[in-house]
Amino acid sequence: MFRSNNLAARVFERQILTPRPGTSVNLVRHFYENLVPSCTIYDIDCPDHSFRKFTDDGQYLVSFSRNHQDLIVYRPTWLSFSCKGEDCDAHSLPQKAKRFDSFFTQLYCVSLASSNEFICKDLFLYMETHQFGLFATSTAQSHEAPTTEGAIEGLPSIEKITFYLVRLEDGVILDEKAFCNDFVNLAQSMGVFLYEDLLCIMSLRYQTIHILQIRDSGNLVYVRNIGIFCREDDELFINSHAQSMGILDKSKPDDSSDRQVANGVLQLQVTQGTSFLSGIKQRLLSFIFCKIWNEEADPTLRVQHLKKKFYFHFQDYVDLIMWKVQFLDRHHLLIKFGSVDGGVARSTDQHPAFFAVYNMETTDIVAFYQNSSEELYSLFEQFYDHFHANSRNSLHTSFISSHSNNIHALDQLWCIKNKANSISQFVKKMMTSLPCTCQSQSPSPYFDLSLFRYDEKDLRLVVLMAGQREFHRSCSILTYHLLFPSSRHICNRLL
Repeated sequence: MFRSNNLAARVFERQILTPRPGTSVNLVRHFYENLVPSCTIYDIDCPDHSFRKFTDDGQYLVSFSRNHQDLIVYRPTWLSFSCKGEDCDAHSLPQKAKRFDSFFTQLYCVSLASSNEFICKDLFLYMETHQFGLFATSTAQSHEAPTTEGAIEGLPSIEKITFYLVRLEDGVILDEKAFCNDFVNLAQSMGVFLYEDLLCIMSLRYQTIHILQIRDSGNLVYVRNIGIFCREDDELFINSHAQSMGILDKSKPDDSSDRQVANGVLQLQVTQGTSFLSGIKQRLLSFIFCKIWNEEADPTLRVQHLKKKFYFHFQDYVDLIMWKVQFLDRHHLLIKFGSVDGGVARSTDQHPAFFAVYNMETTDIVAFYQNSSEELYSLFEQFYDHFHANSRNSLHTSFISSHSNNIHALDQLWCIKNKANSISQFVKKMMTSLPCTCQSQSPSPYFDLSLFRYDEKDLRLVVLMAGQREFHRSCSILTYHLLFPSSRHICNRLL
């Protein structure tokens, strides 16, 4: 269908034509074809802040002070200057247009971190329905922390990690949760995922998935912990059984009580020499065993099959730790397992990894894949949107272009796949993005591949140039807002 390049003609067309049911938002997004950023304002007097991102609805610009102690939130004032005439490009803008405060109004400045804590500039999750923002502060990492009971050796420790729930409208801190002597990977929000009102936090050091609910009142409420125990009464059953068998060491002092209370996890206290696999590890081993068992019907071949595929790799499976987790829906989690060395590595391409789908209600593992599985890649290619969904009824995520909903994005993926020297290596490379990072993509119309075409490499170059020396103190914050109204994941890593 022909689309006019004249904005007035398209407005008139919208008045006389009725869009098909369910397409009104798409029709509005087509107007961005006539509203392409084409002007850059230089020599902007920009505040010396670390800008994080815009919220998906464009209502707030989140930034942090240079010392990463304070949260500063701005509200865009949108367009405030216009030009009459045909040759507007030749007209110079007034001096007021070159000021940061002519486009943004500071709403408040809130102190989140204390003297020895710093705001994690990579973590900001937005709950659109209530306009809540989730932030985190932490002390410095320590690689020489003593190993405590239940902690994984070889992982760093952070003395205190605090998550804050802030009402973005006025900056009121509604609730906070602290994790002491723990390690949560806050880089690129890797250790935290938000789905509707459910929040999961991956404790790498104690291998526990904390599930919390954000109430309408703004309270963070613990729902369950998944790791050592899977069901709510597992802890009670095992402790009562240990007492009846006489293996509980009552004389041993509980040195970890402070950490247990702060982190919301009670570790199993047993005598020296008694060893248990965690609940989630037992579920995983049981699923792998049953899967291999059902692959062969002949009893003799089944035993050989188990020796080759299960018992030979048994210790490798036992040594796996949880790296990352995300919600698939309100009942299922996608959990990534791997070695201890890859748990905190910047790149996990060279480390073997596995993926498990876990049902929180039945506490069962329902699927298990290696990172080279073509079956998992097929699901990733066809249902990519399902991996990135942050809500079933999100107003914005349905407009994010991907290879599962856009033929142009799928064509780009197929081109990369056809150029790959090895399909196995290509699959492993694609699987490094799973589990997906929460709120890492932008619903901006300028990233809609049905409206605009762009090269990812060229886009990355533009952002790199803009990110040097804090925009060189001259790049237009207005142009940045128009191009990246919600800061796609490329921008998030740089700023």
